[in-house]
Amino acid sequence: MDCRCYLVIPARLASTRLPRKMLLAETGKPLIQHTYEAALQARLPSGVCIATDSEEIAEAVRSFGGQVRMTDPAAASGTDRVAELARTMPDIDLFVNLQGDEPELGGAAIDMAIQLLQQNPAAHISTLATPIRSRRQWEDPACVKVVFDPQGRALYFSRAPIPYPRQWEDRLLEADPPVFYQHIGLYVYRREVLLDLAKRPPSRLELLERLEQLRALEAGYTILVGVIQYHGCGIDTPEDYRAFVERCRTG
Repeated sequence: MDCRCYLVIPARLASTRLPRKMLLAETGKPLIQHTYEAALQARLPSGVCIATDSEEIAEAVRSFGGQVRMTDPAAASGTDRVAELARTMPDIDLFVNLQGDEPELGGAAIDMAIQLLQQNPAAHISTLATPIRSRRQWEDPACVKVVFDPQGRALYFSRAPIPYPRQWEDRLLEADPPVFYQHIGLYVYRREVLLDLAKRPPSRLELLERLEQLRALEAGYTILVGVIQYHGCGIDTPEDYRAFVERCRTG
């Protein structure tokens, strides 16, 4: 099924664990530029832009030649910023929400998530996950875990270590197929689903875990999960950023 698709990168300046992370530039480029350039490698979106309420971020984007749209400072989440743009783009069927702190997610992975919705018309949202092979990562609340059924439909997302084995064995971390998966910060929404979710108040589980994707699950929407081998990470902490800078320097 052929669908017109557009990619939006929501970006805000305020961040609690890593202040002003979108503009950190120890690599020679601001973090948001790395994410934007990675997004441009995807073949399926008809366009890419950054959605922000920060004039400082907007100036940085313009300085490297990126497309930027200003959004309402009162927007509560990245999804709300993407929905704000979606209301002005009635000809677009699918909207990609790529988190601004995912600078290492390649174009092929983005295209894979888009194709999941193109090939499964009954699904509402798609996202990505990658195997977890470290117990420390599995136990880290900053690492969001996802559990899905054999058809790839998400059952739950959590900061808690899920699924939780009644009896731990180290070999679980090496299992094939994998037992544990980390959720990656990218979503593809059907237009009408995105607009509906933006109208809904935060859900009970969303507020509890501080994970906006739980709003979609509680609303009964199907989220398909595509699995990729991903060696980067979302940038949430100073340690994450230092590791990213090191990977950039070593190539």
